[in-house]
Amino acid sequence: MIGHAPALALRYTRIISKETMKKHFLMTSALTGLMALGASGAFAQNVAIVNGKAVPKTRVDALALQLARTGRPVTPEMQGQIKEEVIAREVFMQEAEKRGLSGSDDFKTQMELARQAILIRELFADFQKKNPVTDADLKSEYDKFVAANGGKEYKTRHILVEKEDEAKAIIASLKKGGKFEEIAKKSSKDPGSGANGGDLDWANPSSYVPEFAEAMTKLNKGQMTDTPVKTQFGYHIIRIDDIRTAKLPPFEELKPQIAQQMQQQKLTAFQQGLREKAKVE
Repeated sequence: MIGHAPALALRYTRIISKETMKKHFLMTSALTGLMALGASGAFAQNVAIVNGKAVPKTRVDALALQLARTGRPVTPEMQGQIKEEVIAREVFMQEAEKRGLSGSDDFKTQMELARQAILIRELFADFQKKNPVTDADLKSEYDKFVAANGGKEYKTRHILVEKEDEAKAIIASLKKGGKFEEIAKKSSKDPGSGANGGDLDWANPSSYVPEFAEAMTKLNKGQMTDTPVKTQFGYHIIRIDDIRTAKLPPFEELKPQIAQQMQQQKLTAFQQGLREKAKVE
């Protein structure tokens, strides 16, 4: 029995060695799998490796977002184009770096200007985010628009001349049967309406200077001013061809336009306020 001890020990050692190797193999396989999973996860975060340098997917996402902000829809086909653009930029940047262009004074100046532009844009975006135009603001502005442009609209013709005596002579001629349209084409100094027989089309009184609007609103359909109307432009003979109730677009239709205008007004006031408060020496 003692003589068989070495053989038994060797056999036992072999059994342990097989178990150890099996466990080692399983552990190695598990580690390999984890390493492969980690590598695939890391690769998923990159769109390419250019000359050994990883190009992160975040660059593709950022460029796609930039295009979306301009109103351009990012289609699946464009995703491929964006990826190629990002890779091309990396190739070009690496070459520029290799040539030492990032250290030039011109590059540094342009980078500073770009930094300023981006930072200012972020400032304005932050202001607009924190100071939105409310629906109440929009409705109030629309009501002001209605008050200024509602009521009646007038389809008007006029003849504009430089001297009062000339205007009086034209009025006398019209009362004797002269054709308003023909005289306007021949004598009116208004280049816009004169060629069209003095036609000013439909308009609200607020569209005209006060003196003209006041005289116009006193006339009924088919009437003409008996005396010349003096304004900063000269002397007018005014005739009303028709009158109607103004038809204004509904609030919902004008809402986007009003919002854009009011947002710009808020931003302009913010900019002016900062400029006025700044100490400039």
